[in-house]
Amino acid sequence: MTLPYFSMDGILFLLRWFHIFFGVIWIGHLYYFNFVQGAFMKEAAAGAKPEVLGNLLPRALWWFRWGAFWTMATGIVLILAYAHEMEGFNNNWGVTIVIGAAMGLVMGSNVWFVIWPNQKLVIQNATGTAVPNVADAAAKALLASRTNVLLSIPMLFFMAASRHLVVTSKDEPNYTVYWIVAFALLALIEINALKGKLGPLETVKGVVTGGFILTAAYAILMAVLL
Repeated sequence: MTLPYFSMDGILFLLRWFHIFFGVIWIGHLYYFNFVQGAFMKEAAAGAKPEVLGNLLPRALWWFRWGAFWTMATGIVLILAYAHEMEGFNNNWGVTIVIGAAMGLVMGSNVWFVIWPNQKLVIQNATGTAVPNVADAAAKALLASRTNVLLSIPMLFFMAASRHLVVTSKDEPNYTVYWIVAFALLALIEINALKGKLGPLETVKGVVTGGFILTAAYAILMAVLL
């Protein structure tokens, strides 16, 4: 009996499998927080909220942040492994996988450096340790979380597109302008996540609609320049 998992292809397959596994944990919790728990907390009785914030939320956030960590870790290894095989990133695979990965890294950074630190303050406040300006901490965590939902939609689209959709068709694609515009747009979105306002991201409908619009914007950018 020959097992294929000890070859390089087998190892890369296992990495891809774990990447998907951890990604489901991460994005599943992201959608749970935004689509389910947020709506419940608005309608829940006052007595139920400390139980959710003190007992449920810490457990969910543990899976959330470590799912994000291992999704990013396995994804980085996979991209580095395949970049050599694909001869860099100025090709159909590169333009889709890199922008998807960049969105994923921004989302992961939001998890660890914005959402988790601010949610820790919310949890402390709910479990008996008064935290000044806890409302500001909750607002920062919400904006970063909504931004992650916004980015998750094009991120998932372009991750899948990297292997299953041809987006480059021009004889002389303008990769330089594409990379500049693509990363500039992502930077503006993240600046708003850190310093801006919810705006249309305040509602689930708004953030999901925004995610599909953002996906279309990047797809049009690729169609025009590549």
